[in-house]
Order: sequence, then structure tokens, then C-alpha cells
Amino acid sequence: MIELSENISEYLRDNFGEKYLSNYEEYVRSEYQTYIRISPFTDDQKLISDLRRYNITLEKHESIEGVYSVLTGNESLGKTIEYTFGKYYIQSLSSMIPALILNPGPGDKVLDLCAAPGSKTSQLAELMNNRGTLIANESNLNRIKTLIHNLDKMNLVNLGVIKFKGELLSKNFDHFFDKVLVDAPCSALGIVQKKGEVSNWWKLPQAEKLSELQLRLLISGIKMAKTGADIVYSTCTLTLEENELVLNKVLKNYPVELVDIQLPLKSNDGLTQYQGADLNPELVKSRRIVPWEVSSEGFFIAKLKKIDSTDTNRKIEIKSRGRNLLSYNNKNIKKYLADISDWFGIPTDILSNYRYLINGKDIYFIDKDWEIDDLNIFLRIGAKFGNIDKRNTAHLHSIAAQTLGIHATKNTAVLESLDELKIYLTGATLKRNFLHKGQKIAFYNNSAIGTAISFDEGLKSQFPRSLRTNEIEFK
Repeated sequence: MIELSENISEYLRDNFGEKYLSNYEEYVRSEYQTYIRISPFTDDQKLISDLRRYNITLEKHESIEGVYSVLTGNESLGKTIEYTFGKYYIQSLSSMIPALILNPGPGDKVLDLCAAPGSKTSQLAELMNNRGTLIANESNLNRIKTLIHNLDKMNLVNLGVIKFKGELLSKNFDHFFDKVLVDAPCSALGIVQKKGEVSNWWKLPQAEKLSELQLRLLISGIKMAKTGADIVYSTCTLTLEENELVLNKVLKNYPVELVDIQLPLKSNDGLTQYQGADLNPELVKSRRIVPWEVSSEGFFIAKLKKIDSTDTNRKIEIKSRGRNLLSYNNKNIKKYLADISDWFGIPTDILSNYRYLINGKDIYFIDKDWEIDDLNIFLRIGAKFGNIDKRNTAHLHSIAAQTLGIHATKNTAVLESLDELKIYLTGATLKRNFLHKGQKIAFYNNSAIGTAISFDEGLKSQFPRSLRTNEIEFK
């Protein structure tokens, strides 16, 4: 049972009234409603059928494509084979709305300024059909590890990852992006039902301190946006200090205007008064998601349009790492792509859909329409494509195999049972002989799941250790 601190109770009572506080307390004590977002590259109906093996049953959301509430089987939701291979993402309903409001397309240059753990980043990538230019920025290294893990699991090949303080990133990108998401760190009053520990530390001065960071992040996002670009600001908290007051300051000092938005679930107008003082009346266009009204988390969402240019920052010079993206027919990558194409029978025109980066002995690949050539600031570009061995021969990485395996015409290996799949996913050797030796693309249930090496003793899994982190129920 979550007990609300007096700090939270007092804040909600003073700013929203006794009835609001009573509803909030009842909501926090109620059972958390879980939702999933099915990958648009997955057959919804097949997945729904497959999840019944785990006694997981779903109900489709009435107005958001690919979104389902979980009726039964919550305890197995993060342990399925399908979850391991990124067929769906566990995410709160409210958390899905900011990306939908930003609504990027494949031709947009898009920034997720505060990206970890990756739920909204992966959603943005999917809305872009896994194409174009998407940047995910995160300042915390431990959170970046989680971010990359989640992005790898979802087989995303249209994004680069940056580790940088978001409030300073505008010193590297000036009037550059078509779409910017600023889902800012916040005091989390909207998610107390899921994270009861918030009640232990929540104090108004901490929320006010966070609002200073949120303001700097939003200003940075505005400066990085092109004139005419869209910026979505969102938080998972309910305070005015972190929501309307941040926007009120921005509207006074920066060339942006609020845009009317229609959310696919119930929401309320943003507030236009604070402690008896009038705020910008345009704040009514921002939206408050009240948790008990939608059976999900509390959220604040606003969409801004940049209507004029902003002052140009002096760019931070970053030491060159000597990295360049290569088109598929570049002489420095052509030989390695030929290795992969010849061995697996993957047509060259499929490999031409990407650009490539050679970093030491590792090769990465990213959508060919990626529009940034200065790679110095990036921690990582695209996804892992393969590696180069001592004989200067390229070998395919499991993540690339999951993306490209459907096009392979030879050197594939089909896993024939759950027992064989279990051996593969634990990184062990399957004691079964295959006709030809060497690297294989492993398939299970008609899906490419990674690579393996066939040798005399059997088939040695190359499923990445980084993706073996969750417990799997084999059913």
C-alpha cells in the first residue's frame, strides 16, 4: 500500500482541491494498468495468438493503432520470446502520446533530447518507418546503456546516440531539426502509482529546481529547431511549476507559439492561473492527462511551433574521430558487403539501402537517408552490422541478421523446437550437424533471430550477450 507523503498531499490540495486529492489517493491505491505497443513491423493478430501461450490476453485500444491494454498475464509480459525479439514494447498509455503528437515522418530530421530508457525514441523510429534521421540524446551513461539495449532489441537502424547535456546541445545543432521532443526529467507526480518511492522524496523545492533544468532543456530544443519546426514538451508530473510555468516563461522570451492538439484519449486544458496570478491565456492549448480519467499515468503535453529564428550559439568544437559514413559502393566498404552478399545470398540492392561506418574491426549500418555527416559528437551511429576478422573477411552481426535475414537465400539454419531455441538464446552450442560449415543466419518460427557458427560439434550461438539479460519463459 502506497502512503502519500504530506508534501504531496498538501501540494495537490492547495493547487487542485480536496476532491482532486481524494481521487489521486484512490488512484494510487488502485491496480496499475499495463499497456503494450506492438511494433508496426509485427503482425498484430499473430502476436496476440502467440501470447496466449503465456495466458496473456489483450484488448485493443479504441483509438490508437497498435496499442493494447493487458487483461491477463502481466507476470509473463517481460519474459516472452516475442518480447526478447522486440515484437512489442511495454509502455504506459500516457507515455505514448508525446511521440504521436510530434508525429515525425521518414523525411524529417528528429531529435529526442532526453531519450532514455528508449520508449519514446523507439516509438519515434517506428513512426518514421525505421528510416531517415533520428537522434537520441542522453546525458547519463548508465541510462545510455539501457537506451541502447532497448533500441537494439527493437532492430532500429535510423538513429544515432549522443551522450551530452541536453541544455548545451544547441551549441552543436543550430536551426537544424524539423521535429524535437523534450520529454524532460521531472518530479514524477504522474507515476506514483507505479513508483511509490517518489512519495518518500518528493518536495516542492526539488520540483522547482527541476523546473530550472526543464526550462533550459526546452530553450535548447527551441534553438535546435528550424523556423517552422514543431517542438513537443512533455513531463510525467502534475505540478504547475514544471509544466505551465515553464511554458509561460518560454512564450514570453522565445519565438514560439502553442498549437492546438487533439489527444486520442481524455485530457484537460492547461491551467492559465497560478496562485491568483494570470498566465499566458494560450496555455489553455496545452493538455493535462489526469491519471484516473484514462487508467494510465498522469502527463502534461504541449506542442510548440517555432515562428522565427533564435540567436545562434557558438559551436562547441569536438575532436575529430576520423569517422565517415560510407555509401554501399564506396571502395572502403564494398569488399565487406560483397563478403556478406556472397555468403548469405543477400542481394546487393538490399544492402544499398544503408550507409556504413567502419570503426576499428566493427561495422555499423544506418538508413541511407540519414542526413548528418559530422559524426564526431556521436557515441554510436546506427546498429551493429558485423565485424572484420584477421583474414580481412566480414561476418554478420546478429542484430543485422534480424533485419536482413529475410533476404538470405543460403547458409541459413532453422531451429526446430523450443529446446533448440533455448540452447541458442543462452549462447550455447546446439548438438546437431548442418550440411555446410561456417556462419549461419538462425531462424525460428519463420523469423531471423541472429547468427551462429556451424562446425563439427554442432551450431554455436552468436546471440549477443547484451540481449540475454531477461528471463525467458519457453512456451
